[in-house]
Amino acid sequence: MNFLRGINSTIRPKSINNRNAKPISVSKRNYSPPDLSTRHSRTKFIGTLPEFVKIVEVGPRDGLQNEKQIISTDDKVKLIDMLTDAGLQSIEATSFVNPTWIPQMADSKQVYARINKASGTHYPVLVPNIRGFKDAKESGVKEISIFTAASNTFNKRNINCSIEESLLRYKEVTDAAHDAEIKVRGYISCVLGCPYEGNVPLSKTVEVAKELFNMGCYEISLGDTIGVGNAGKTLELINAIKSEVPISCIAVHFHDTYGQAMTNILTALQLGVNVVDSSVAGLGGCPYAKGASGNVATVGDRQ
Repeated sequence: MNFLRGINSTIRPKSINNRNAKPISVSKRNYSPPDLSTRHSRTKFIGTLPEFVKIVEVGPRDGLQNEKQIISTDDKVKLIDMLTDAGLQSIEATSFVNPTWIPQMADSKQVYARINKASGTHYPVLVPNIRGFKDAKESGVKEISIFTAASNTFNKRNINCSIEESLLRYKEVTDAAHDAEIKVRGYISCVLGCPYEGNVPLSKTVEVAKELFNMGCYEISLGDTIGVGNAGKTLELINAIKSEVPISCIAVHFHDTYGQAMTNILTALQLGVNVVDSSVAGLGGCPYAKGASGNVATVGDRQ
């Protein structure tokens, strides 16, 4: 599939309110880059590695939505089926969003209907609101993901509402999902830095994670959206979050802008995390931060 060659291309959602958003370049952010000299010493004697690590493959959704070229439904289905055949047990298949925002996901119903759903493999989908949830439910989805951020500015650029407003919106979604016995996973973007605000208060990330957990999210994925984290920051993040959310409910989602994703994952694993998001071929990126690279690659993650 030729689209795998262009893994760092980007696409901006065409929401009316987002049209004039001007994210700063990662190279011009108002905080310091990761201190690469500390990566070994900070992760050397933290703890033992878990016996089992679950990989959540996000390429078909988080990766492909960033591609400028519209990928055919046939290719999307083929990619997901190949990932299933590779043995991945959790594959985020698509996103039930308004196609005006994300044209790449306009065929979400067709994709979900056509993929080969293997026994024991989960195929969660992303939903932004109650309308997206209803569409997903009608399609027979068994698991959904909801998404917010630890940065108000990023949240307004991304989903046109504040953090508080997004949590109110998702309370309706999670209530409906639980009534329908549909599992809910939560995402938090910008947990270690924002392209607009710079450093993000750790207390804000903890607050949002606690709200999502209390809302009924069985798992909360912590996203370093622009890849500015390092081992020390990851250690502080996980220790703070696990004081409010059980470690068994925490996942990590690292972008590899500075080549620190694997180091950060190793740090998280030694702290007890055993769920890692990754993307086939490193697909992905951040539409709102020029220069931010894709997700950590699944093949590297499994080695």
